[in-house]
Amino acid sequence: MHNDEQKYIQISGARENNLKNVSLRIPKQKITIFTGVSGSGKSSIVFDTIAAESARLLNENFSMFVRNFLPRYPKPDTDAIENLSMAVIVDQKRLGGGSHSTMGTITDISPLLRLLFSRIGEPNIGKAHLFSFNDPHGMCPDCSGLGRQMIVDMDKAIDMSKSLLEGAMQLPDYTVDSFDWTMLVQSGPFDTNKKLADYATDELEQLLYGKAKKMAVQFGGKSMNITVEGCIEKFTNKYIKRDLKTMSERTQRAVTPFIIEGGCNSCNGARLSQHTLQSKVNGYNIADMSAMEVGKLITIMESLDSEIAKPIVTSLVERLKHLVEIGLGYLTLDRETDTLSGGESQRVKMVKHLSGSLVDVTYIFDEPSIGLHPRDVNRLNKLLQKLRDKGNTVIVVEHDPDVIQIADHIVDVGPHAGTNGGTIMFEGSYEQLLLSDTLTAKFMKQSMQLKEQVREPIGQLVIANATKHNLQDVTVSIPTGVLTVVTGVAGSGKSTLIHDVFLQQHPEAITIDQSAIGVSTRSNPATYTGIMDDVRKTFATMNKVSPGLFSFNSKGACENCQGLGVVYADVAFLDQVKLPCEICEGKRFKEEVLTYTLHGKSIADVLEMTVEVALSFFTQKEIVRKLQSLSDVGLNYIKLGQPLSTLSGGECQRIKLASELHKQGSIYVMDEPTTGLHMSDVGLIIQIMNRLVDAGNSVIVIEHHLDVISQADWIIDMGPDGGSKGGQVVFEGTPVQMAKAEHSITGKHLEK
Repeated sequence: MHNDEQKYIQISGARENNLKNVSLRIPKQKITIFTGVSGSGKSSIVFDTIAAESARLLNENFSMFVRNFLPRYPKPDTDAIENLSMAVIVDQKRLGGGSHSTMGTITDISPLLRLLFSRIGEPNIGKAHLFSFNDPHGMCPDCSGLGRQMIVDMDKAIDMSKSLLEGAMQLPDYTVDSFDWTMLVQSGPFDTNKKLADYATDELEQLLYGKAKKMAVQFGGKSMNITVEGCIEKFTNKYIKRDLKTMSERTQRAVTPFIIEGGCNSCNGARLSQHTLQSKVNGYNIADMSAMEVGKLITIMESLDSEIAKPIVTSLVERLKHLVEIGLGYLTLDRETDTLSGGESQRVKMVKHLSGSLVDVTYIFDEPSIGLHPRDVNRLNKLLQKLRDKGNTVIVVEHDPDVIQIADHIVDVGPHAGTNGGTIMFEGSYEQLLLSDTLTAKFMKQSMQLKEQVREPIGQLVIANATKHNLQDVTVSIPTGVLTVVTGVAGSGKSTLIHDVFLQQHPEAITIDQSAIGVSTRSNPATYTGIMDDVRKTFATMNKVSPGLFSFNSKGACENCQGLGVVYADVAFLDQVKLPCEICEGKRFKEEVLTYTLHGKSIADVLEMTVEVALSFFTQKEIVRKLQSLSDVGLNYIKLGQPLSTLSGGECQRIKLASELHKQGSIYVMDEPTTGLHMSDVGLIIQIMNRLVDAGNSVIVIEHHLDVISQADWIIDMGPDGGSKGGQVVFEGTPVQMAKAEHSITGKHLEK
């Protein structure tokens, strides 16, 4: 084998999903970008073939014992894949991790900060682990390092305007004259007729928070010792400090209304013990630093003048600067990872890898430009180039023309989606692509014209004095009956304004976002959009049998695999294997069900059809209408029976869009609907938005895509930047006015 051959990842005969026997050479240590319409097969090559095989090979290095704990990767359907190196996959799956996982812990910046405090914190309290809220010695003992705790909702528990006899204590167990009420009232010199608002501070303290004390009471002529404590103190010990789940449902129902989640009183949300919080660097404790925006933290780090800490500070500043470079300078290290968006999650993962020292790795990115403002795309490009220059192979699936430009090598997959895709249309440089006649090239050369004639609004929906998250007392009107686009860099407050403020005031709005739909393998486009109900009825009527027979969740299910189409086999000490069911051959139905047909096709054949094929097959009005709406949103290529769990974020959003189109909503809110769309499909989505507006609806879109912005009737631009530098309305007006607006970052890009 020649040395020259090893400079390429070589794929021969790839047939995963819709790939038509694809053979490819991908240059190593270069940036290769895969382009093509959604569903053309880009992900099948990059994720289902290259990434899957890399992961499988990596796992084969481990012993059988270890492999039992690792995810199982089947061998991709290809003749051969050669010269793979280890793959690092940076995708858009949200970072979960619960309340203990923060931006600082996931990027490995927090451990460095802890080290810094253990070296130069004053007073010095010792080792680094004492500065961790996940360590028993460092965490706040009252909230176990969560920064929040369950507390009594004082507004509900106590009515200060009443006296004890009037029922001022509203907690269960304390109704007037009950045992607990009587004991507490007798335990001190409490005036039962005086309003609690008139109590002296120490009296109130004893009534509510008095610690347990023994007292003698007369009971049926005998003297007994009982323990009495303040009502809030007792309620806390009895219900909040014990696990509510262990109590009866009746108790839970009675008690829950009085409990809310509040900041922890001991640490005020800092999550750490008082002992730890006393140690400071430059007058700030570690919680203060974690709560600062990354940009400000860099300034403080750079001002530290300490020989001992120099290497730590250098490392810290380098990592923090990566966050700024990638456009996340507005985040704080204590931000919980499960509150980050998909695009933010992907960029945080990138930072993690940038500080790593791996070389000769294949980095695989899934549309890294998602959620990025045009301004930040060039920062992203620099990062991709930096990874390549370290000696790595970078493979990117991408639709954004500005990212495609930096490719050393481009692979265009097509020509269309689904069964009409899966072929390599072009391989070569960016300059060569522009000269080719592929769909991608055609759209890269076109440019949208700014919309001149805008619609007149019918009315206004006002958002007044919004201050949530980083919004700085924002008052703005959203016009109704037109297409409004909300823009701004990441972290500028677009989502807060629309999702948190606007939607709370208008819960009737139809929201179409990118969250996953249908976690089970049993839901598919046909069931989700309701097409399946009509199809079952049609089959049942034609064959004069019950509709339930045509459901693999009901009477029609193959008994061997319960309608799953696969069976799980356990082989002693080997991996659990997923095999197609040998009785129904993966069709999911009983044999007799498949003998009933409609125009010669069985129900299993119908589920194998793509939307496009089904459109020419069915004539029933309802079915055609629903199929047409899937086709309208650019999902011609998906099969009716494809499990929803296999769809991308953009595809999920488009399926939701299709199933909402016929509703008579009045307000539609869309969150970056162009996610995952090829340039040629963006026009489709714009047409749909226009159709919704023409039907008398108000459409509000959060979007970075300049084509969509150029076609708006009204634009609201948030900014000027992200985080504390954002949260203001920078511009309101039409696309033509925006291109002339001096101070709008988005406007400058629109003008180009």
